Amino acid sequence: MYLRRDRALTAVSIMLDVAFHAGRAGVVSGADIARRGDMLRRGIEPVLQALSREGLLSSVRGPKGGYRLGRPPRAITLHDIVNAVMEERDASEEVSNPLLDKVLAPFWQTLDGEIATRMDAVTLESLLRQAEEAGMQRPSRAPISFSI
Repeated sequence: MYLRRDRALTAVSIMLDVAFHAGRAGVVSGADIARRGDMLRRGIEPVLQALSREGLLSSVRGPKGGYRLGRPPRAITLHDIVNAVMEERDASEEVSNPLLDKVLAPFWQTLDGEIATRMDAVTLESLLRQAEEAGMQRPSRAPISFSI
């Protein structure tokens, strides 16, 4: 993966986990997200906060708290997720380099635009469909009955 960005990949993984295990009705804990994704809880906390600030996740406080989707899966694109967690570098901090300025930067901007367009066409709902087509079973949200 040439353009892999760990923070973006982590954010997409978190959003897909929440969509798969909780959706908009249920709630999953940060600890469960970290365990299923084989990530450190303290490592994903800033990503969870950024996603919550952008309204992509909704956090629920309390002993049974956690995270759920802030919008329906069909209304959340990969582009939304990546934009929520990627920090833009200040161009004034970079060293001036004519090859970078005149050749590489314009090429990279074009490439970024093409990737953004592709990612804007992919929703969480389409990723959930792919998971189901791959044979993954979403957890049941049926209430537990203790009738005897």
